[in-house]
Amino acid sequence: MYTLAAPTVPLLGSYRDALLRGWSPDNLSPEKARRQELERIEADPAGFVAGLDDLDARGGDLRMPDGSTVPRLPGFRRWVLETEADGPAPAFLGSIGFRFARGTSALPPYCLGHIGYGVVPWHRGRGVASFALQTLLRELRSTDLLAGMSYLELTTQPDNIASQRVIEKCGGRFVESFTPPPLYGGRTELRYRIPLD
Repeated sequence: MYTLAAPTVPLLGSYRDALLRGWSPDNLSPEKARRQELERIEADPAGFVAGLDDLDARGGDLRMPDGSTVPRLPGFRRWVLETEADGPAPAFLGSIGFRFARGTSALPPYCLGHIGYGVVPWHRGRGVASFALQTLLRELRSTDLLAGMSYLELTTQPDNIASQRVIEKCGGRFVESFTPPPLYGGRTELRYRIPLD
């Protein structure tokens, strides 16, 4: 059974194991992000977990792949877990995050979408990403975080057919192919929107 859960220290072992196996929550600088997260977990496990839920954007500026810094947006991460009734501790399957600007669907140019997700390679092809996105959307609609927003944006790369199918399955509509700011390396991205009406 899949569940979407707020990160906690007791669940951190399974997340750390995924990082040690080579998975990264960041597809822009995967190896760098993977090492940084392992270092942060080692230095302060409770602080690392607390920093994944930052609805007031208190975590300080973000360092982008090109070394520049930009203001952090409010947001949070949730972990996708698999639990068995009589099994061991839940297994970490992937992560999904939400970031936003209060009261508007508009995002600054350095933020390519409201939602980003990733599934560990050894659990792909099992509907994990679809479950995560559907569950997150349902949970967001039960909060006031979407107030003033008319849509959510997600982006993916043209060759990531699996991600495109997940977004479309969850109500996403293709908007455009575009080139993000240079700090993203000049690659082409596809923009989708999920209407909130």
